[in-house]
Amino acid sequence: MSKPSMVTYTAPPARAAAARLWKPGPVLLRLTVLFLLLMFLFGVLLGHRLFNGAAIRSMAFQLPELAIFSLAMMVPLLSGGLDLSIIATANLSALAAAFVFTHFGVSGSDASVLLWHIAALVAAFGVAAMVGLLNGTVIAYLGVSPILATLGTMTMVKGIAVGLTHGGVIAGFPPFMVFIGNGSILGVPVVLLVFAVIAIPMGVLLTRTPFGQRVTMLGSNLQAVRYSGIDTRRVLVRVYLLSALLSAVAGLLMMARFNSANAAYGESYLLITILAAVLGGIDPAGGFGKVSGLVMSLIVLQLVSTAANLLNVSQFLSLALWGAILLGVAGIGRVWAWARLFLPARKPS
Repeated sequence: MSKPSMVTYTAPPARAAAARLWKPGPVLLRLTVLFLLLMFLFGVLLGHRLFNGAAIRSMAFQLPELAIFSLAMMVPLLSGGLDLSIIATANLSALAAAFVFTHFGVSGSDASVLLWHIAALVAAFGVAAMVGLLNGTVIAYLGVSPILATLGTMTMVKGIAVGLTHGGVIAGFPPFMVFIGNGSILGVPVVLLVFAVIAIPMGVLLTRTPFGQRVTMLGSNLQAVRYSGIDTRRVLVRVYLLSALLSAVAGLLMMARFNSANAAYGESYLLITILAAVLGGIDPAGGFGKVSGLVMSLIVLQLVSTAANLLNVSQFLSLALWGAILLGVAGIGRVWAWARLFLPARKPS
């Protein structure tokens, strides 16, 4: 009687594995094609008015702020949740830092001023951490809906910010903060460098680490994750903590760019972050999405916004165009998915 043959697994060549790793997904391909089409259209309409150093530099300064807010929204969306408190958290964090900067970090020895500057940043992230832990605890341990929990947190945090400042503005920060918001290094805006330093590790965190896998698993099938032995409550707390900390970074960048802090800055960003995330391929039900798609969607939205300003188009019409782009890209994706049902199946190579 012959022995059954052993089936061995042969690892794919390194070059093939690398090709699959860097192969763009359908969402990224669609957004890239859309970006090229818009570049051609606006190039015909605007010419050098859009493709010049000043316009590109303006886009590079405006993009990172919204991009980091979108990252803060992306993380809970991947888990099947939502964080409506990101803007309020950012503003309260910035106000905490602004208070320390303006009351304690303006005089004294160089060492003491430096310590107070560090304390201001710690205060900002400390406030954000408390809000994130509150959100995560209420959602994970009390079972409150993410929409209701973060809506309540948003209202509470904004009320605290307005109550403490009476709706006023805190202004006048150290030169290094102004440089972060408005300066450049070798012609590259500092805010863009800050975004790159955050976005690249976030992309790795959400796709190449156990934490990222657990977050996407939560959005795909929460009950299955619970049965697998993963502490879903701890993961959810970390999700909303990370979202709040990213919001604090965005709030500090807003504060640095405007050289002031206020409880009402950036309120128009909230729905735009959801728009950018969904346009970038993040499933609003959770479980799927990549930072690369989010970044590409933000570039498309920023291009449309800048072109609309140069064409003297109303801001409201720009928002309408953003919504039309979202519907168009989502519709193309669904049509392609339906079309694949009727295409002949590919034979395995």
